Amino acid sequence: MRRLGVDVGGTFTDLIYVDDEAGQILVHKLPTTPDDPSQGTVQGIRELTELAGTQPSDLEQVFHGTTIATNIVIEHDGAQVGLITTEGYRDILHIARHKKPLNFSNYQDLPWQRYPIVRRRYRLTVPERVTRDGSVLVPLDEERAREQVRRLKDAGVEAVAVCFLFSFLNPEHEARVAEIVREEFPDAFLSVSSEVLPQYREYERFSTVCLNAYIGPRVSRYVRRLEEELAAMDVKTGLHLMTSASGVATAAGAVSRPVNLLMSGPVAGVVGGIWAGRQAGYDNVITLDVGGTSADIGLAQDGRLRMKHLLDTRVGPYQAMIPMVDVDTIGAGGGSIAYVDSGGIFRVGPRSAGADPGPAAYGRGGTEATATDAMVNLGWLLPETFLGGGMSLDAGAARRAFEEGPAAALGMTVEEASMGAVQILTHSMVQSIEENSVRKGYDPRDFALVAEGGAGPLFAAQIALEAGTPWVVVPNYPGVTAALGLLATDMVYEYVSTVYERLSKLDADALQRAFEELEGQARAQLEHDGIPADQLLIQRVADCRYLGQGYELRVDVASGDIDGDWVQKVRSDFHDIHEREYSRRFEDSDIEIPNVRVRGIGLMPPLKVPEVEHGDHSSDAAVRYERDAWFRVGGELRQVSTRFYDRAELKAGNRLEGPAIVNQYDSTTVVPPGLIARIDRFGNIVIGTGGAAEAELLTVPGTVKEVL
Repeated sequence: MRRLGVDVGGTFTDLIYVDDEAGQILVHKLPTTPDDPSQGTVQGIRELTELAGTQPSDLEQVFHGTTIATNIVIEHDGAQVGLITTEGYRDILHIARHKKPLNFSNYQDLPWQRYPIVRRRYRLTVPERVTRDGSVLVPLDEERAREQVRRLKDAGVEAVAVCFLFSFLNPEHEARVAEIVREEFPDAFLSVSSEVLPQYREYERFSTVCLNAYIGPRVSRYVRRLEEELAAMDVKTGLHLMTSASGVATAAGAVSRPVNLLMSGPVAGVVGGIWAGRQAGYDNVITLDVGGTSADIGLAQDGRLRMKHLLDTRVGPYQAMIPMVDVDTIGAGGGSIAYVDSGGIFRVGPRSAGADPGPAAYGRGGTEATATDAMVNLGWLLPETFLGGGMSLDAGAARRAFEEGPAAALGMTVEEASMGAVQILTHSMVQSIEENSVRKGYDPRDFALVAEGGAGPLFAAQIALEAGTPWVVVPNYPGVTAALGLLATDMVYEYVSTVYERLSKLDADALQRAFEELEGQARAQLEHDGIPADQLLIQRVADCRYLGQGYELRVDVASGDIDGDWVQKVRSDFHDIHEREYSRRFEDSDIEIPNVRVRGIGLMPPLKVPEVEHGDHSSDAAVRYERDAWFRVGGELRQVSTRFYDRAELKAGNRLEGPAIVNQYDSTTVVPPGLIARIDRFGNIVIGTGGAAEAELLTVPGTVKEVL
């Protein structure tokens, strides 16, 4: 099977091609086209298939991860949205949860009010009311609803959200208003809460459904345009896109519920990191995906993705109550701009030079100092080896950017300022790793750090020393690991229904019916996608909480009959999960199930890569240059003689003694002084750090500790 994965980032578009039968893997990178990301995607597909000696029409699967939905929200440039809701509830989006970002400040800039998803003038109401048991208290005023739809059409909105109270229990009124919208305003993108998110929690549901409308027009145009381009190239399969829940959705599913793509790109990197870690023999991994604009950090114990709590699933300032992998994104990347603020503080990021103009070293007109320029100044990035020699860096421009910027402002040398920029970014990433591990009850010393992205392997070893992770794994294709993650995942859909059941008073028949109805939806969707029965898997999940709690935890539950044994297993599992998450269990308390979920999974063929050629301990044959580079050794910044290796020439069993730098097409790996790396049988670079406690020992000049 010929498969291709495409991950569109803020700076580069990454592609990976896999031919399972021929055992062929090829990678490609090209600058992202910000005005229309589909242009770069299509160009990359054409160039990569040509490199593979095949045609786009020979592709049997195309998987895509994108940040387009996330960027729309963060940049506040979505569609003009109109909302039709229950009379008296016009301002739910404005009031939100009455939470203040800064509890003790009298002066607040509330971002969801400063940048409203729906302006108040476009939030219109109609008489109708469904009560908490699903019965109709006030019938829908259809004429009033029709008038409001016409008002929105005349106002020129692009999308319409329909969200009524308790519609997750009785969607009749929403369904009728949706019909009216299709009659009166067929060109509008339509987002209906009972179709997008039939789940309780008033504000979160309103926010999610309106976000779906806010990003819908642009995302749907992008997906349709990309699908048309693939069809024009005679690609055999339809487009599949990574979702925030780590599954893959069809183009039709993405167009109808684009809100599920909000964390598409970062999640692909976590999935790819888990796959790479497992291949290298590490089930417990922390993934570090550093690109040109941001760094994405995820954690997986025993190779299992962690899901965010639904009250924590925000994108920017907005609540998006959708299943979302727990991944933290910070503004730290190769394009992060280094500057001295008005208070004299040296800062790096979150502002980025992006793809255009990019770092000063790119020679595209950028003049501000960036992390990439810092690494050129330190000698870690050689101008002639960047992108496999396909893109030459301007070392003079990189030096001038620091000379005229941070170095001049701080009274430092260019090298000191450059190392300072790298250390600031390193510290930011270490903090994020600690927030995702230590503060959530995980010991980073039990995990391997998987370095991904074009810049991840440049930072990873030093981050591991500070965070305490004993191993760093640099996959064969670190710069395109997120794209590889697209090929290493399954097709997943998740459906939810609110049920409000207690284990002590459980209506087993009603709960069984709720699960079976969701299972029917999941099976129908997967069958529509062409998934054969023997590759179809259905999983049940219950959102559980102690009676009186305001938040839930996800509990995987068994399929089949719901009986006493089933209840006891759910009770026991929830106690364990609650104790793991919050260090407390309350076995005398009743347990409530507000929502049930079904995950429909279409199993994809496993991704396999061949073993690399075996060699001995010596890596001398792979050395391409030996030059001086700057490192912090023994607490001082020094120039150290450094070997530069060609990764394509490294063999399984080879060892590298730091300082060493490994060049390849899609990334660069730095092994600091005092550390040793080895090449495993699949070609992964595995760097041993020995843990944070040995960081000082490992940086003493002339000391090399055998840790592998």
